[in-house]
Amino acid sequence: MKPSQALSYFVVLLLGSSSYASVLEDTCKPFGANYDYCIKFFQSDKDSATVDKRGIAVISTRIARAAAVSTLKRISVLKAADTDKKIQGPLADCDAKYTGAVNGLDEAARDISAGKLQDAVTYLGYALDVPDSCDEAFGEVGVKSPLAAEGYEFARECYVARFVINDNAVS
Repeated sequence: MKPSQALSYFVVLLLGSSSYASVLEDTCKPFGANYDYCIKFFQSDKDSATVDKRGIAVISTRIARAAAVSTLKRISVLKAADTDKKIQGPLADCDAKYTGAVNGLDEAARDISAGKLQDAVTYLGYALDVPDSCDEAFGEVGVKSPLAAEGYEFARECYVARFVINDNAVS
């Protein structure tokens, strides 16, 4: 390959990758003081550097889904380790809610890909209710939720995803 051809190829590659980086930066700019959180959020998925705005929205649901799956694993560990019947009910409730969130986030990703952004936002709304609902289940039996930290992080990720999807809906 001639040097001029190599340089042309490099310029095209650089322009392509900078436009994707620009998509990520543009997505995170509205987060203001939380810009760095947004960038780190998306950097957890290697594909975020190479997708368009719709792809960023799909990735945001994928990241939130991973947090829900991680919480489900923690619930399984707690169910197996804690024999207190008082806590088993809320754990079963949270298990069902986080399972529903995983399924809803899968559906949201499909809806984004199909251009049904409002449907995706609806699924994100359901997912956002899960941590509070789970905490309430523990509160009803007088126990502090052992899933509060996971729920907080899951809610943050759902907020990012919902914002990104809403931003795509108006773009």
